[in-house]
Amino acid sequence: MAKATFVIPQLQEYAEVPALVPATMAHSRPFVSKPDFQQPLGYPGELVEGWEEKAIAKMEELLGKYRSLQVYLDSCVKCGSCTDKCHYFLGTADPKNMPVARQDLLRKVYRRYFTLAGRFFPKLVGAADLTREVLDDWYSYFHQCSQCRRCSVFCPYGIDTAEISMAAREIMDSIGMGQKYCNEIIGKVYKIGNNLGLPGPALGDTLEGLEEDVYDDTGVRVRYPLDVVGAEILLVTPSADFFAEPHVDGLIGYGKVFHEAGVSWTVSSYASEAANFGMFIGSYENMRRIAQRIRKAALDLKVKRIVFGECGHAWRVAYSFLNTLAGPFDFLDPRYPVPQHICEFTWELIEQGKLQFNKSENDDMVVTYHDSCNVARASRMGTAPGGQFEIPRNILKAVCNHYVDMAEETIRERTFCCGGGGGLLTDDLIELRVKGAKPRVEALNQVIEEKGVTHMAAICAICKSQFTKVLPFYGLDMNQIVSLHQLVSKAIVLTRLTDDEDEEDEDEDESEDEDTDAAENDDA
Repeated sequence: MAKATFVIPQLQEYAEVPALVPATMAHSRPFVSKPDFQQPLGYPGELVEGWEEKAIAKMEELLGKYRSLQVYLDSCVKCGSCTDKCHYFLGTADPKNMPVARQDLLRKVYRRYFTLAGRFFPKLVGAADLTREVLDDWYSYFHQCSQCRRCSVFCPYGIDTAEISMAAREIMDSIGMGQKYCNEIIGKVYKIGNNLGLPGPALGDTLEGLEEDVYDDTGVRVRYPLDVVGAEILLVTPSADFFAEPHVDGLIGYGKVFHEAGVSWTVSSYASEAANFGMFIGSYENMRRIAQRIRKAALDLKVKRIVFGECGHAWRVAYSFLNTLAGPFDFLDPRYPVPQHICEFTWELIEQGKLQFNKSENDDMVVTYHDSCNVARASRMGTAPGGQFEIPRNILKAVCNHYVDMAEETIRERTFCCGGGGGLLTDDLIELRVKGAKPRVEALNQVIEEKGVTHMAAICAICKSQFTKVLPFYGLDMNQIVSLHQLVSKAIVLTRLTDDEDEEDEDEDESEDEDTDAAENDDA
């Protein structure tokens, strides 16, 4: 079990609502962004003079721009439906991690400055001035929300806590109090092209290494191309796929699927990142700037299709916003959806009988599946409602003989967050991450003990990174989290010839055609 400087919650057989422990997580806050990370995003480098007035002005701007925000701030009736639905509240017992209480941190300031009752009778309606103490509370607790939207599933009014958290973070960024982790990463995308800061040459070396590894393992030359003009498909995948396990094993699986499909594809060094942390900080402008890089790469490389790899929030941004942020994509082949998820691509091939699998290759595993929040509650896959739940499971059942679901109340649209999403996947928040993972780990542990589950598959880079880090805190193995396409990679039967052999066959066919033509001419 991993060592911790904090108390690790005890796993229960079933999730229990904890007794309240006020302010138990008041100390938790991510590092504040440096000026070097603020300014490339268009924000002041440090807390500005007169920040109180500027924050209220920014709130007014957001209320006018997003009508839903005002609806969410006005419509809560304190019914309590959301109170025990947040994984951070269940893991920390801090009452300010109840979704309604976290919302109220912004709502009380909204009421003070933007409602008649709040201006004249603030104490009667729970309104409060924006003070430094309130701002510090914002910074702490709005960075204890992973924007997973589980609470919204249970809210009878559909209040989206994620949108409130995004608004609060955008207000703080605008006055110079941004979060280091997210803003530094966005800056790397603008400068280099991906979250990890991998330059083009390093990316090329990595992909060449994968080709050699796959050839050594299979004897088949599967290509992992970079910056190929005229390729049919542009693969946009999280940069974690290029170097870390289990992510890279999923990338190997994508390549094998493309190989068997007989399609040409490429990665772009300019847009080598599917993730879009602009969403986490609530900035649609930064979301747009990142999304525009994908459009430019697709145009420059003259591709016909865009396929996204396994990344939860990247798929939410792509599915919900890509066409409005970076569209229109009328230069792509209209026969295919824009965008398309790699799971949709793989499942379509399976349905058409174009992929063959040896499921026994995964017989060393009993697999369950973690529904990633942004896929489950903010997107779809395929043409039928619920495709985002069924398609990944269908693929897993096609490549594994032993598959088990976790408890129904913890999966699909009611899935628990991994505890590291929403821009919180940073070690300065490790206590929050470990405690926030508790409900999901409890559900996983239940099927481990009762059904012999050995591994949990996921289609989100953040989820995979989070579980790799936090599972050892609960006595589980970091290697128990796997990529879905890692399992596809293990089971897939490579039937196509290598590219070199294809070329040789084409040359032979051309030679035979020439001989035939010559013989026909002689006869004539």
